[in-house]
Amino acid sequence: MIRKLAVYCGSAPGSDPAFADMARALVREMAARDVDMVYGGGRLGLMGIIADEMLAAGGKVHGVIPQALVDHEVAHTGLTELTTVANMHERKAKMTELCDGFVALPGGIGTLDELFEAWTWNALGYHAKPFCLLNVHGFWDGLAGFMDHVRDSGFLSQARRLQLLKAETPAEALNLLDEAAKNSEQGVTW
Repeated sequence: MIRKLAVYCGSAPGSDPAFADMARALVREMAARDVDMVYGGGRLGLMGIIADEMLAAGGKVHGVIPQALVDHEVAHTGLTELTTVANMHERKAKMTELCDGFVALPGGIGTLDELFEAWTWNALGYHAKPFCLLNVHGFWDGLAGFMDHVRDSGFLSQARRLQLLKAETPAEALNLLDEAAKNSEQGVTW
């Protein structure tokens, strides 16, 4: 079961209020299931929203942020725990170490970088932690379709493609992640 979930999301709120609404719903569902949150440690955009909402719900929030972002005064200072690291690579490694799985809310290139690195590290055997796209108003449909194209073009196996879970609700995302984590522990390829 997922006890600590890394949440990848934008440092901007995005153009659709549904992005922030889904972010709030996700962390409320996490708090209700007693799932701690690991995230990038920022106070801006969806990152700030998820941290504030999780804290308000009584959940634990572990932020991991590079020193350069602390220096730019974008660190969230009210977290359960904030770890400062030297760079983005160390941030991703620390977040991976701390979590049991990953979920991606809408975001930009940083969110994509984090998601693809988690997936690549899984493919290389560095971890066996599951990851899921939380699809807000079809935000991730284009990426899912592109990954189908990558598979159909012979650059991604069907088994690897199936690892990229996609959910429409927070409850569905957490259920899929729990099932994938359970299967991984039992040696079942997901």
